[in-house]
Parts: sequence; C-alpha cells; structure tokens
Amino acid sequence: MENEKLRIKNEILIHPFEPIIFEDSTILILGTFPSIKSFENEFYYSHPRNQFWDILSIIFNDKKPQSIEEKINFLKKHKIALWDAVCKCIRKKGNSRDDNLEIVKPCDIENLLKKYPNIKKVAVTSRTAEKIIKKHYKNSQFSILNSQLIYLPSPSPLNARMKIGKKAEKWKELLELT
Repeated sequence: MENEKLRIKNEILIHPFEPIIFEDSTILILGTFPSIKSFENEFYYSHPRNQFWDILSIIFNDKKPQSIEEKINFLKKHKIALWDAVCKCIRKKGNSRDDNLEIVKPCDIENLLKKYPNIKKVAVTSRTAEKIIKKHYKNSQFSILNSQLIYLPSPSPLNARMKIGKKAEKWKELLELT
C-alpha cells in the first residue's frame, strides 16, 4: 500500500471515472477529485469513513447503497448526477487531502450541462471544488456554475465538527428537498 501511495505522488493523475448522469438528472453534485480509496475501489466516495452515501440515505430516507450497481441505481432513482471539479491534477504527497492537489485541468462541466439540460442545481462537496468552479466558470453562461452554485458541508471524515445528522439536514435544506 505504501508503495502505491508513493507511486501516485507527484504524477499527473487523470480522473478515472466518467460522470454518473442520466437524462432525467436534476441535481449535479461535484466533489474535488477521487480519493486514493476511490481509485482503488473504482467508484466515487469510496473511503469507508466518507459520509456521502450515508447523508444521501438519510435525506431520501432510503437504504444506503453498498455495491457500485446499487449506488448507480440510487443516484438514478433520486435524479442525482455525480462528477468532480478536477479532471487532471498532481498529488504533491501520497494522501487524498484537497490541499495536497495541484490542479492541472478542471473538468468540462459546461459541456456536461449543455448535454443534460434537466440539471437545475449544481452543488459542491468541498471548498476546493467551489473555488475551482468559481475561478474557471466565473463567466459561464450557466448561472448555476457561478451565482447559484450550492456549497454542501463536506462529507469527508476530516469535517468532523458537524455531526452527520446536521450535515444531512443542511444538504436537504440547501438542495431544497424539504
């Protein structure tokens, strides 16, 4: 494991997943860049202590999905699209922290929104993703990428100052799912 972490340190990393999106998706949730665990498990929000799937389960009062197939079906059922703000970066150290990333290239979120016009809300799960979107899309024709971008409290285990129930409540309020 340690050798694997060293291997990905200081290399240009390319986002390993396609966006998860459906014709009827109405909400796009953007993280920053997949964690090392997500790379290993080949899917979004795969760190066992990340609360992303727990929060969504609470919000929708639905069973927490376990397998990749269940997670994709969960997203489809609740009309959620999933991607990240960064498509190419360098990890300066062998960890998954956002402050460890050197951004090389953001993801092309504008083209994604053009292809999927049913997306009415765009939310980010980190301040880093928020900064990237605001920097690269400040003149976007899509107001949901600048003035209407929604910041959701981070589901990361590093964001321990807010309990999961409070995060879920805040997500539900901000996404207007009440």
